[in-house]
Amino acid sequence: MTSPLAATATATAAADIHYRVQAVDVDAHLFSVQLHIARPAAGQTLSLPVWIPGSYLVREFSKNLQGLSAEQDGRPVALAQQGKNLWQADCEANTPLVIHYQFCAYDSSVRTAWLDRRRGFFNGTSLCLRVHGQEDTPHTLQLLASDATASWQVATGLDAVDTDARGWGLYRAAHYDELVDCPVEMGSFWRGDFVAAGVPHSFIVAGAAPSFDGARLIADARKICETVLAFWHGTGEQATPAPMQRYVFMLNVVDDGYGGLEHRNSTALICGRRDLPRVGERKAAEGYTTLLGLISHEYFHTWNVKRLRPAEFARYDYGQENYTELLWFFEGFTSYYDDLLLRRAGLIDNAQYLKLITRTINQVLQTPGRHLQSVAQASYDAWVKYYRQDENTPNQTVSYYTKGCLVALALDLQLRREGRSTLDDVMRALWQRCQGGPMREADVLAVLQDLGGRSFAPEITQWVHGTDDLPLAELLAAHGVQAKAEPAQTAQRLGLRVQESQGITIKTVLRGSLAERAGFMAGDEWLAIELPTGAEDSQPARWRITRLDDVALYAGTALDIVAWVARDRQILALTLPWGSGLLSEAAAMVEKTDNGDAKAATSGTLAAPAPSNLGLEITDEETAGRWLAGHTGSAQAPATP
Repeated sequence: MTSPLAATATATAAADIHYRVQAVDVDAHLFSVQLHIARPAAGQTLSLPVWIPGSYLVREFSKNLQGLSAEQDGRPVALAQQGKNLWQADCEANTPLVIHYQFCAYDSSVRTAWLDRRRGFFNGTSLCLRVHGQEDTPHTLQLLASDATASWQVATGLDAVDTDARGWGLYRAAHYDELVDCPVEMGSFWRGDFVAAGVPHSFIVAGAAPSFDGARLIADARKICETVLAFWHGTGEQATPAPMQRYVFMLNVVDDGYGGLEHRNSTALICGRRDLPRVGERKAAEGYTTLLGLISHEYFHTWNVKRLRPAEFARYDYGQENYTELLWFFEGFTSYYDDLLLRRAGLIDNAQYLKLITRTINQVLQTPGRHLQSVAQASYDAWVKYYRQDENTPNQTVSYYTKGCLVALALDLQLRREGRSTLDDVMRALWQRCQGGPMREADVLAVLQDLGGRSFAPEITQWVHGTDDLPLAELLAAHGVQAKAEPAQTAQRLGLRVQESQGITIKTVLRGSLAERAGFMAGDEWLAIELPTGAEDSQPARWRITRLDDVALYAGTALDIVAWVARDRQILALTLPWGSGLLSEAAAMVEKTDNGDAKAATSGTLAAPAPSNLGLEITDEETAGRWLAGHTGSAQAPATP
């Protein structure tokens, strides 16, 4: 608890905009907040953000705010609601104004706030009302322990002013943007510390199982941070300073979950308990590699989106959507480097990296919407499409994460092929050109032309603003990696995405697929298949299926089968052309004629194009190694100007 002497010191250090936050009722999941405004404007306006930067969806945080009241000089002040998240206080100017309210914290994601008997967490965008007209002044946050939380620790990226050994006390932010960009973790968590390139780092882990190997996580996180810092700032005497004085990883470990959200000097992460490394386990689970990729991704964002960012994000508007066409760069290019930097850090080998990038390629190939919407359009539509996914999402849009990653891959391979530069150089040059601040697409084009020795406008026009597939097979082949078409799995062959839990439920029917032609729709429950009657059969063979792989098991070489599905409690029979020839999009990618047209490799009547798998294989270790290790040097002789 805070002593009277400490309380006096805290009051003296408090800024004109000062928040006091306490976990007032952990069982009701309630944070109590007092906002002290030393010099309010007459009729002071207040608002709560509707979204959090890095997660492009209007989330209406004010729905969890309750008990809002105000007082000035000990008398009540009326608060007139002006909108869903906007209030105006009927107050005098320059007389201290105090706002009281509570926030119900029941969202275990990284985006909002959580509170129970074990742990507390919040983002400032959820708890901290914005004082209009005073956003650029210093803000302070006082975290108060309660009886239920007195034994807890506190972690945050905010600068401590007056705190105790557990972290309770006063923190300062230069302005509102910084305040709400520094989430707060509280609880009885595990903590590990390390230094990378002179920068202190802390890793907070809440909810891990007893088998958790913290030493390994710290060692691997340090390798990632050192690799990313070297990427942006170099090493040795030529190294430039990092943009943050310290960094905090906050990992919430749950039974099953995954995600992360970047901040200026911290990140909030979620993973499953089985994804963590275990003491005595030499080979970690595949989920641990995924977690390391997430750590790499969010840490890379410290530069790419938190500082180097879209010009439209130069100043966030917390009250509405903030649109940009550049998420293909800031999320997509970060997605390219997250796993690639794991390879350069020595945490995965070449084969493991190619497996990861192959997965990304196939995810894009299995998305019909890539031919309907460009990755720039998908960036702009993130607010209504990517973050509001439904059964038709893969048919009408493409992920700016995965397609953007492949744009980065294609640009990097093309730059290396021409022998004048690399995408690494482009990223660092953009950091310098934009001074680690707002960036436009024109900046990307200018740097590409400066370093690449020619205009890359045709590539950006076609790859970013167009809907054609990228020439990845050709570019990979120039770097010692061969692309091969591989047999499609049943889901890809049919063009279905399903949920298999006590049966088969159709989640998505891909555009132009066999399943769409047969009449499947999202929500159908696939019960059984029926095979054609043979010459000697008196009854058709019917098989109950509970997994999609059962279809191949029972259908065999049949040309057509009947799918029995339940829809709205009716049983429907759908004729499915099981044995028809399929135009493999992966095959079309790797089988090119000299004039660039895809060869139709199938015979007979072609069914609708179906997503297929692509496999990658290293055929030239030396050439592929230069790219994967980040070495310079062209894959072939530079083109003559």
